[in-house]
Amino acid sequence: MSTQNGDPGHGDSPAAWTAVIVMLLGVAAGTVFFFLHMPTMVWVSGGVVLFGLILGWIISKAGYGVNGPKYVPKSHD
Repeated sequence: MSTQNGDPGHGDSPAAWTAVIVMLLGVAAGTVFFFLHMPTMVWVSGGVVLFGLILGWIISKAGYGVNGPKYVPKSHD
């Protein structure tokens, strides 16, 4: 399967990976806290998810996004 040169990829960048990992941890923790009936911690976990989104955006703007100057794409052979 060939790709065009302008293909931005599928978010396979340090910024995207960092954002997804932080948000997954927030969702997982929120699920556990919801099960344990700890509503305050569920809201804190929601804040972690929001923080992951903002963190990914900041890292992307710092140049580690898909089209950023500090990002070096890996070949997918």
